[in-house]
Amino acid sequence: MTITTTPEFISVGALGEGFAINNNILEVHDGLNGRNLTLSFPDGRTHECRIMNSHTVVWDGREQKARVTSVREGIYFIDFLLGDSAVQSVSLVLDDTNGQVTLVLATLPDEKGTAINAYDRARQGMELTGVQASILHGTAGTQQRGTGHAPTEELIGLRNRYHYSPEEVYEHIYLNSNFYTWHCIKGSEAGLGDTDRCHYIKIAEKLYLFVWREKIVPTLGVILIDMNRLKTDGKIFGYNGFDFSSYTNFPVGAITEVINVTTH
Repeated sequence: MTITTTPEFISVGALGEGFAINNNILEVHDGLNGRNLTLSFPDGRTHECRIMNSHTVVWDGREQKARVTSVREGIYFIDFLLGDSAVQSVSLVLDDTNGQVTLVLATLPDEKGTAINAYDRARQGMELTGVQASILHGTAGTQQRGTGHAPTEELIGLRNRYHYSPEEVYEHIYLNSNFYTWHCIKGSEAGLGDTDRCHYIKIAEKLYLFVWREKIVPTLGVILIDMNRLKTDGKIFGYNGFDFSSYTNFPVGAITEVINVTTH
C-alpha cells in the first residue's frame, strides 16, 4: 500500500502571495468618489463614510486605506481595516440603486483563542472557528426603497469552480445554510480542503454576498458572487504568518464555473 503525503496548511500571507500572480481581480472603481454616506442600522448604530477615492475612505472621521470596486453597475464593494493592534475588518456592500447596505465587521482570534482545539470548542458549545463576524443590514441616506439585503438559500446545492488565476483554482460546494466545503484543485493549497462556517446574503437577483470563516488557519473571506456575469470580487483577511504579529488583507476575484447542482 502506498501512503501519500498529506498537504500542509499554509499561512494566509503565503496564500496571498500565490493569489497575487496573474489574478482575476477587478480594477478599482471611482463611481463613489467624493460621496458622503450616512449608514443607519435597525439597532440604532450609525456610521459616516466619505469615499475620498477608490483607494481612500474616511470612516467615522478616521482616514483609512481602502479598496472600492463594482462587480455590477450601481453595486459597490468597499473594504478596509480598522485599528492598530486588534485589527477589525470592515466590508461594506452598497446598492446605490436603492440605498441598501450590508456591513460585515470581523475580527481574528488571538494566539490563545486559536490554540483552543476543536474538541474543547465542541464540548463547550463554542463555534469551531475563532473568527468572529457580525453582518448588519441597513440603509445609506434617505433614498432607500425596495426590499433590503437578506439571508438566502439560493446558493445551496451549487458546486462552483473558481478560477482566481491560471495558477489558483478552487471549488466550493454550498452544503446548507451554515456550512460549505472548499477544495483547492490547483495552486498554493493544492490538495487541501475543509468544511467551514459560512453565511449567504442576497444582494440583488443572481448576486450574492458570501462570507466564510475558517477554523484551522484563522481566515475570513468576503466575496460577491455574480451568477449572471459568472464573476466574483472580494477579499481574504488573516494573519500574515503563524506568529500572530501582522495582518494581511488582499483582494480576490475569480471567473466562476458552475459544475453541478444537487437538490435534496
